[in-house]
Amino acid sequence: MLIKEAFQEASIVNNISTVNNGEKAIQFLGKSAPYEDEMSPDLILLDVNLPRKNGYEVLEYVKTNDRLKQIPVIILTTSADDKDILKSYKNYANCFITKPVNVDDFLKTVAKIENFWVQLIKLPPQE
Repeated sequence: MLIKEAFQEASIVNNISTVNNGEKAIQFLGKSAPYEDEMSPDLILLDVNLPRKNGYEVLEYVKTNDRLKQIPVIILTTSADDKDILKSYKNYANCFITKPVNVDDFLKTVAKIENFWVQLIKLPPQE
């Protein structure tokens, strides 16, 4: 919810969809019930510490799926552990960001994500 609020505060007008565990993330991305009619995302923000299936399992699902693998995946997590950073990049995450603990710093981080990934770079078209 805080991420949604941060994107709203940063005036991001894109559609934002959220799920609360890795199993639902895979269902959403795979367009399985009840997500058959959902649009595929242009960008994925992923926490490694998800329940049911962790973020690495979701990342592997995305990066081994021909329909999804071109979608940039940002790991946004509380971890700053070198093992988590290395594992994320070895599994083809596009970037790794440690979530700031302070709410104001978190909002600034989300604004920077929006500035770079939504406004500055060109994402591939959806197939």
